[in-house]
Amino acid sequence: MRLFIAVPMNSIMKEALLNLQETFRKDGIRGNYTPEENLHLTLAFIGEYGDPDTVMDALEGIRFAPFQIRLDQVGCFSDLWWAGIAESNSMKNLASRVRHALAEADIPYDRKRFKPHITLLRRAVIPRRSHLENLPHKDVTMTVDHFCLMQSTRGKHGMIYTEIGRITGTDNEQK
Repeated sequence: MRLFIAVPMNSIMKEALLNLQETFRKDGIRGNYTPEENLHLTLAFIGEYGDPDTVMDALEGIRFAPFQIRLDQVGCFSDLWWAGIAESNSMKNLASRVRHALAEADIPYDRKRFKPHITLLRRAVIPRRSHLENLPHKDVTMTVDHFCLMQSTRGKHGMIYTEIGRITGTDNEQK
């Protein structure tokens, strides 16, 4: 199973992200756009791992208080365009806790530095230099009150993400 741990986007955040994608399309940018149902913020990418129950067992001890995140910028890693999340100690802390729990359970994961972002477009083909660096976007916020263990499978028309398990925040944060 190909697994990852993510924060799903709420409807307001999805709408803002879809509007950004539409701006890209109007600017003539082609590529593989992330479908609405796949918009998420990855906390940790596990990859091929055959035991989701062990992953959920590792995550169930994580306690966190719900917190706000804010859409902040648009950027790229080569031909992958993303929407960034404003600096947030709560978000960094949650990602750190998730990664620590995986490491403690000897579950392998991608150890790249955490950079909170939502992938909007892969393999972008930009026909001309456009205004992508200065895209207008709203300061959209959402409450992170849960995160999910997700499975990624290749479907006929791209990747399909399926929630396997969910960890919900509480008012009693464990340090």
